[in-house]
Amino acid sequence: MSQVMLKHLKVVSFFALTLPTTISFAAPVAQKYETKHRINSKRTANAAVLAQDEEISIAGLHRAHGSTVVLSSKILEQQVPGTNPLKVLAQLPGVQFQSDDPQGIDTYSVQLYMHGFVQNEIGMTLDGIPLGEPTFRNYNGLNPLQAISSENVERLDVTQSAGAESSASTNNLGGTINYVSSAPKDKMGGKVVQTFGSNALYHSFFRFDSGKLNSSGTKFYVSYMRNDTEKWKGGGSQFMQQVNTKFVQPVGEQSNVSAFFNWDSLQMVNYQDYSPNWLQNNGYYLDNFYGLPNAWQNSYNSSQGIYPSSYKNVNDPKDASYYDSTASSHDYFGGITSDITLTNRLHWKTTAYGHEQIQPGTYANPYAYQHGQDTIGLNGGPIFEQMRKPTIHRYGFLSSVDYNIARNRISAGVWYENNHYSTYEYAYQQPASASATPLDPFGNFSGVPRRTLWGQQYNTNTFTAFVQDTYRPISPLALHFGFKSVLSTTHVGDAVNWSERFPTLTNDESLTTAKAFLPHVSIEWNFLPHHEVFFDASENVHTYPQSGYNSSNAPMAVSQVAYDAVRNTLKPETAWTFATGYRYDGRFIQGSLYLYRTNFKNRLQQILANTGDGGAFLTNNTATVQNVGGVTMNGVDAGITLTPVKGFEIFNSVSYSHSTYDQNITSGGVSYATKNKQVVGYPSFMYKSRISYSWRDFQAFVDAQYYGKRSYDYTGDYKIPHYWMSNAGVSYTFKDISLFNSGSASVHNLVVAFNVYNIANQKYVSTMGQNGYTMNNENDNAYNNQSILLGAPRQFFGSVKAEF
Repeated sequence: MSQVMLKHLKVVSFFALTLPTTISFAAPVAQKYETKHRINSKRTANAAVLAQDEEISIAGLHRAHGSTVVLSSKILEQQVPGTNPLKVLAQLPGVQFQSDDPQGIDTYSVQLYMHGFVQNEIGMTLDGIPLGEPTFRNYNGLNPLQAISSENVERLDVTQSAGAESSASTNNLGGTINYVSSAPKDKMGGKVVQTFGSNALYHSFFRFDSGKLNSSGTKFYVSYMRNDTEKWKGGGSQFMQQVNTKFVQPVGEQSNVSAFFNWDSLQMVNYQDYSPNWLQNNGYYLDNFYGLPNAWQNSYNSSQGIYPSSYKNVNDPKDASYYDSTASSHDYFGGITSDITLTNRLHWKTTAYGHEQIQPGTYANPYAYQHGQDTIGLNGGPIFEQMRKPTIHRYGFLSSVDYNIARNRISAGVWYENNHYSTYEYAYQQPASASATPLDPFGNFSGVPRRTLWGQQYNTNTFTAFVQDTYRPISPLALHFGFKSVLSTTHVGDAVNWSERFPTLTNDESLTTAKAFLPHVSIEWNFLPHHEVFFDASENVHTYPQSGYNSSNAPMAVSQVAYDAVRNTLKPETAWTFATGYRYDGRFIQGSLYLYRTNFKNRLQQILANTGDGGAFLTNNTATVQNVGGVTMNGVDAGITLTPVKGFEIFNSVSYSHSTYDQNITSGGVSYATKNKQVVGYPSFMYKSRISYSWRDFQAFVDAQYYGKRSYDYTGDYKIPHYWMSNAGVSYTFKDISLFNSGSASVHNLVVAFNVYNIANQKYVSTMGQNGYTMNNENDNAYNNQSILLGAPRQFFGSVKAEF
């Protein structure tokens, strides 16, 4: 396996009204880092949420004017415990979430699209603290899954298409997602969650809340989460554990100081990257040898061209199964926040944060011999353990003020961060015998002979500032204007390379992104009760990405020669997004229409001379990153929710996206016909449906999603087939249970739940492009491209949750 791989932002996501009542709607975040869990009547002028008298009741739950779609803890709790909250976003029109596991926790395979933008183009924060780009081997943050346990997520505040200028991110071309952590409870208590599932899945969660400890209201919670499951094919397991703690100290009546800390550790055996060829001709269950009988012997023999008998019809059998492929990560992440009300009109919030991460990943490379030559590897053996060991050290602060005067709400703020990212690749000696004991991929490699294949160190200083104002000349009309400024400089140095196999890497170079004025304008008009129209326009920028050598579209993660060839043509990616729409929220019917257009410019793309096996990676010296022009995205979402009787809802939505490349791409002197071709990885058409019913303490749902064909190469020659996915769940809540004949309830909200994933046992392609896309399907390039992952078959889960 290759190692690569919202003051008020208005009315961007009105289509989300059509979701079931388990998704509520709240006003957008009023300032850059505001994450209040309550509304105090004495500070509504400064609160992050709009005043309560602006809320409209919908099917028993509240929502507020504005563009934020709020996925509440209620819908999160309907999922299998431990499920990635990003997976819940897939219920929104225009959103696609993919993963090779049913919980969506395999960080290698997690893939999110919102209206054509992939996850590294979507800004993500936790309580306003930047999480960076949520990709595998994140270079400037961490996956949200690793930042907070799903049980501690109070809600997700989501904007789509037009991102928020107040968001602490440098990649929000396609919107923002802010995780809001739950607050410690006022009363001492606890929560226990236990889940059992297919493939020996065990998920455990324990949380203790201190309650108010003194008259000032000091309180905290601490939680521990453990998730362990065997893979649904092949051998090995995927394990994760996590500790969260949050402390709140009120200061007077209107202010507080709070702190949040996260520690996590994950060790995951990855699923093998697949090709369409293997899926069509060899079935669903090819995988690496690790964790299976005779794993090392079979791996060693395969490296010599001696394959298991079942591999006789496998194309490229040497790359069909390696000995292992693993991913690990260890994070320390947290921040401290002062949230101060200075006057009835003026509010000030400041956060300081830090993050340390090490994320080693390995795979047993069967190309220890010089690729294409008969020379020896480290010790004469055909396999070495290839380890990438990136680290992140980042620290920063955010500060913003919010001032309410007359009919204006004015906000301004700044964000600064220093991030030191290093990425090195090593080759460790594996035994030169089929009968020997191989290295433990999760073990200590200290003392094991190794070579440094390559390495680079990046240092980035980022500063952003924003100013915004929302003016309400009359109550139903909101006019918003704001802008954001971005200055970010990255320097790369300390480059090393194994000169026998790798060229000199880009060294002692810098790239700067400077955008002084990134505007955002919106209009929201509630012209009649229950009727709303809107318009929104914004420009955003994506600073230059970073990665390991030849691993992404990072312009300095290439050879010095390749960088020199394109340095004068490099520009940061930008996007202008325009959105307009209408929504209606009646008692029995809620409907919406949402239209958007995005002009995505200066798209950076990695061009590979070779694709495929690990050996090709070891000699792939001609990869470049080019400015290949733009993408034009036009799309529409339409949805309707019917509530014929209380507790019974039927939701349906359709999404159509016409997202195409603006130019042909020239590489290696060859022009490829990519102009007007659909972008890779994202379907043109999606349909989503959900039926839910609740009666007293009983709840049940069935949902279905249809994803159309997806392009698997840039010219659209090869398409990944469409598929249907359906899931179901049922639960019952026992409100209060008395234990030990105490006469009073000692257990609250005891929930027993049962969920089924992939009811029809659909075989389908989930993640795409984790190792890149080919230009076309000439000579079956795309058909043989080992860059898809397969979705999990039918899975069953039973859960018990209780509060004390």
